[in-house]
Amino acid sequence: MSLAPDEAPVEFREGEYGERVATVEPGGIEEIPDSDRHGKPIQLLWTWTSPNLEFATVFVGALGTLFFGLTIWQALAAIVLGNGLGALGQGVLSARGPLYGVPQMVLNRAPFGYKGNFLPAGIMSLTGGIGWFAVNSVSGTFALSSLTKMPDWLSLLVIVLVQVLVAFYGHNLVQAYERFAFPLLAVVFFIACVVSLSHSGAGTAKGGGGLGGFLLMTAAVYGYAAGWNPYASDYARYLPRDVSSKTVALYAGLGLFISTTFLEFVGAAAASSWDPNANPTTAWIAVMPTVLAKVTLLAIVVGSIAANVLNIYSGSLAFLTLGIRMKAHLRRAITALVFGVAGFALAFSALKNPANKYEGFLLVVSYWLGPWLGIVLADQWLRKGRRVDGLLYSRVHENWVAPILFLVSLVVSIFLFSNQYGTYVGPIPTKYSSVGDITFFAGFLISFIGYSLLGKKSKAPASV
Repeated sequence: MSLAPDEAPVEFREGEYGERVATVEPGGIEEIPDSDRHGKPIQLLWTWTSPNLEFATVFVGALGTLFFGLTIWQALAAIVLGNGLGALGQGVLSARGPLYGVPQMVLNRAPFGYKGNFLPAGIMSLTGGIGWFAVNSVSGTFALSSLTKMPDWLSLLVIVLVQVLVAFYGHNLVQAYERFAFPLLAVVFFIACVVSLSHSGAGTAKGGGGLGGFLLMTAAVYGYAAGWNPYASDYARYLPRDVSSKTVALYAGLGLFISTTFLEFVGAAAASSWDPNANPTTAWIAVMPTVLAKVTLLAIVVGSIAANVLNIYSGSLAFLTLGIRMKAHLRRAITALVFGVAGFALAFSALKNPANKYEGFLLVVSYWLGPWLGIVLADQWLRKGRRVDGLLYSRVHENWVAPILFLVSLVVSIFLFSNQYGTYVGPIPTKYSSVGDITFFAGFLISFIGYSLLGKKSKAPASV
C-alpha cells in the first residue's frame, strides 16, 4: 500500500533467533517478524512477578510506616491504589506488544514524533537502564554482603556482572531467567513473609501522617509499579500477532499487581518494629530462623537480578530509539554493557544512604511518568484503534504538540506540587501540607486533557 508523506516502511529485525537461549539476540529495536514470534501470554505473569519478588518491593511498603507516618491499614490502602493504577497502565500498554512487535519506546514515536521521542526515551534510558538498575543492585548487594560477609563493593560487582551477562544475551535468556526464578522466589518469599508478619505486631504503627502521608505513599508506590510501564511492550513483542490482547493485558497487570501489593503490605507491617537506622535487609531477616534467613538473602539476590536484567535490557532498547548508529547485530548487546557500567557507578554511590535516596528516586520517577502516560493514553484514545505502523520508523514524522506538552506538564506539576523535603517543596504543599505529593496526578491530568484537546486526531495510516 502507498505511504503518506510522513510515513516509512517498517524495519524488520534481521537474523535467526527463534527460542534459542544461549544465543545473543540479534538486532535492536526493529519489528519482530512473524516467523520469529513465539511464546504464550501467560509468560507475562512471571515476567512481571519475578522482578518484584525482591527486598526493594518490601522496602517500598516499609516507607509508609517508617517515614510517612501511616498506620499499617492506611499504608495498605495507599499500596492498593498506587499498584492498581500502575498495573492498569501495564496491562493496556502490554497489549500493544504483539500487535506491532516493537519495543515500547518505538511505539512512543507515534504521538511524540521521531525527534520529539528523544525526550521521554532519553529519560527512560537514564531512569531505567541506570537509575532503577542502581536501586535494585543496592538491595541485592546488601543481601549478598549479609549472606557471604563480602565487602559491599565486591558484592555489588558480582551482582552487576551477572545482571549484565543475562541482559547482554537478550530477550530469550531474560525470559528464561524470570521463568526459572519464579517458583523459587514465590515459595521463599511467601514463607519469609508469613514468618515476618507473625513477628510484626500488625496494627501497632501509630500513624499520624494524615492525608499528606497517604498521598506521599501512594505516589511512591505508584512510582515503583509504573516504573515498569515504559517497558511494557518490550516483553510482549515476541508473542504471536494473533494472541488475545485482553489475555496479554490481564497477565501483565496481574503479575505486577499481586507481587507488589503482597510484598509491600508485608513491608509496611514488618517495618513497624524495625530500627530506621539499621541496614533494612538485616532488620527484615532478624526475626527469621537462621536457615530461612540465609535462604531469604539468597532469594533477595536472585530477585534483584530478575529486576535488573529487565532494567538493562529495556534501558538499552530505549537508548537505541535515540538513533544511535552501531553494528546492527550487536547494537543492543553493546548498549547493555555500557548501561551496566554506568549503573554500577551510581549504585556504588548510593550504598551509604539508601533509604533517603530511594524515597526521593521513587517520587522523581513518578513525576515524568504522569505526563508521559497521559499523552500516550490520550493519543491511543484519539486514534480509536487506527494503526500507526508507518509512523514508527519514519525520520520525518513529527508531532511537536506532544513533547512540548510533556515539558509543560512536567514543569508545571513539579513547580506547583513537588514535595521533596530538603530539595524543593512547591507552593501548594508548602501552604497545604495535607496534599502530600500529587505531582504525578497533576502531570497526568494536564497532559491527558491538553493532548486530548490539542493532539492530532490522526487519520488511519495507509500502511498496516
